[in-house]
Amino acid sequence: MTKAKNEISSLRTVRTFLKVGTCSETLCNVLDRAFDHPLRPEEHASLPFAGGIMRHGYQCGLIWGATLAAGARAYRLFGPGAEAETKAIIAAARLVQSFRARNSNINCLEITDLDRSSTTMQMITYFLIKGGSIGCFRMAARYAPIALNEINTALSEGDVEAPGHPVGCAAMLAQRMGSSDMHTAMAAGFAGGIGLSGGACGALGAAIWLLGIEDGVEKVEFESPKALAAVDRFMKCTDYEFECSEIVGRKFESVSDHAEFLSDGGCSHILKVLAAE
Repeated sequence: MTKAKNEISSLRTVRTFLKVGTCSETLCNVLDRAFDHPLRPEEHASLPFAGGIMRHGYQCGLIWGATLAAGARAYRLFGPGAEAETKAIIAAARLVQSFRARNSNINCLEITDLDRSSTTMQMITYFLIKGGSIGCFRMAARYAPIALNEINTALSEGDVEAPGHPVGCAAMLAQRMGSSDMHTAMAAGFAGGIGLSGGACGALGAAIWLLGIEDGVEKVEFESPKALAAVDRFMKCTDYEFECSEIVGRKFESVSDHAEFLSDGGCSHILKVLAAE
């Protein structure tokens, strides 16, 4: 397998962060370019992941952005279908583990003490007075080269036994929304709360991201009406639970475990409302 041609420098990551403005788009951007394959619409559509899904405080946007880049790389290496989607989930699991190992928590709320309930003064205090922006820049600069290595390692490992479709909830939702094979593979790693970690629902994340792509580069908003409507439908369907492990009552042990759960009808009601069927 051909690895990324370029390394990711701290300066390059910080410059990108300053340019694009969000952690999620920053990681997707610098990783895609390290793999020599920019995807501007897909990268910009990751904007709502900043703040842990539209400032709800769940998984850090760095993880969401890196997971999208991993899925894009898997698609280019393995083509459409179950193998690429399985590899994307495995890479996402490594990305979550490496992030948690270096930051103790994976959720934005635990890292910043901020979510959508925070006041303007709390935001100002964290980002301007306490230097929170600098902290986020440093975190992105440290994590980007680690994420690049984790993706390369995960995708270069030996053959994996890919289950039959559906491989994961996020990929299944993408297919139901009529997405391309590439977008399906890119979203695949979100399965089970990103890499089966049990965090905020990956199918919800996929829906928000895909709706952003539909809006187009010039119209992507942090909280677009379509994304807000999807979140509202999701919350009503899950009794206002966001996290996969809370919704299904457990974490998935493997890609096959998750695929079997879906084949048995698991989360079908959630996928239906997110796809607005």
